[in-house]
Amino acid sequence: MQRNSQLVFVVDDEKVIAETLATILCRSGFVAKGFQDPHEVLAVTAQSGPPDLLIADVMMPGMTGIDLAIRIRQAYPDCRVLLFSGKADTADLLETARRQGYDFELLAKPVYPADLLERIEAQMGKGDKKPL
Repeated sequence: MQRNSQLVFVVDDEKVIAETLATILCRSGFVAKGFQDPHEVLAVTAQSGPPDLLIADVMMPGMTGIDLAIRIRQAYPDCRVLLFSGKADTADLLETARRQGYDFELLAKPVYPADLLERIEAQMGKGDKKPL
């Protein structure tokens, strides 16, 4: 797989997490950008198009990662989504999204780089557009 054509947006309200995961992905051959504000992600995608993969924390102020993922998927159905969270109460939010027809996969925090890269490789390496 030629990673350099794969654009990944990482969204977490904690700057260090967003930047660290984006840096790890960049060093692994992806084009990655970290964001702290989900609204900024929507503005960027409206202006320049979606990433190949959106990685977002579930619990963020102003907009949850699930709400962001749903809005991205509504506008860009082929964008893959991977969510992560360190909070147990995200199960209810995920269930609500499933009832709306959105089945997002969840990684538990802390997110270990090797596990994240393995998950991305497994999904983005496939020729199909099945969601994460």
